[in-house]
Amino acid sequence: MSSTPVIDVERLNLTYGDFHAVKDLSFQVRPGELYALLGTNGAGKTSALETVEGHRRATSGTVRVFGRRPHDRHAVRPRMGIMLQDSGFSPDLTVGESVRLIGKLTRRTDTVERVLGVVNLTRKAGTRVAQLSGGEKRRLDFATAVYGTPELIFLDEPTTGLDIQSRDDLWKTVEKLREGGSTIVLTTHYLEEAQQYADRIGLMHEGTLHREGTVSELTRTLPSVIRFSLPVPVPASVPAPPPAATGDGDGTFLIETFGLQKDLHALLGWAQEHSVELRDLQAGPTRLDDVFRAIGGH
Repeated sequence: MSSTPVIDVERLNLTYGDFHAVKDLSFQVRPGELYALLGTNGAGKTSALETVEGHRRATSGTVRVFGRRPHDRHAVRPRMGIMLQDSGFSPDLTVGESVRLIGKLTRRTDTVERVLGVVNLTRKAGTRVAQLSGGEKRRLDFATAVYGTPELIFLDEPTTGLDIQSRDDLWKTVEKLREGGSTIVLTTHYLEEAQQYADRIGLMHEGTLHREGTVSELTRTLPSVIRFSLPVPVPASVPAPPPAATGDGDGTFLIETFGLQKDLHALLGWAQEHSVELRDLQAGPTRLDDVFRAIGGH
């Protein structure tokens, strides 16, 4: 597989009047990976991705997709599938007509029957878009994005409005696309999906790329957490639990640590030695949503 980035953004700036929406943004997306670009509200990720997709022009900086400028639509657009939050299909068109229209516009080769089968909309082929449920419209959005199995696929909030089974089916399809070599760019408010499926994640805040890396690299920037409760009152003969734990006065304790295994082992040994029951014990590494909150607080 080529090592040349599918997407290469260097020092991208976007301004709207006096408002600086994106500030010196640089990132790359490698062939075949699933890259999640996430951000706090107003972070600038939508404006940045619209520029990569060719819908907006940069104020300054360089953006390349497949080594070409995004506005070189004849070279770039047929190789790119885009699932917007709302694709805005004509309510009077049928499902089949909508998919066929996208196929003609993108100039990719596929069949309407195959694509509708992928998203379980075969029986809705003759149904008008206006008569679809919210979840069915979302599946139609996904169908038009993956028509012709494009090399690069943008998924903007892909599972919003989908039930659990439809979400699972969508991600199974994404995995098959990746096995076939497609590169995926994801934006989502469901952080657990980004944590589960993304190879790398870029976190934007106030127009800049605040942090970037794998889930493991991002979560290691914050301490792991151990939570537990002790019976109240604790016998006076029982010493304080190791390592130093912060209590809130009602018998609940919190330990923040960068040595989770070592400190958890010490805590369990202390409880065993002093015959103390650790109630509601929870221990685990920092999650992506904790990193996200830390950026927002910053």
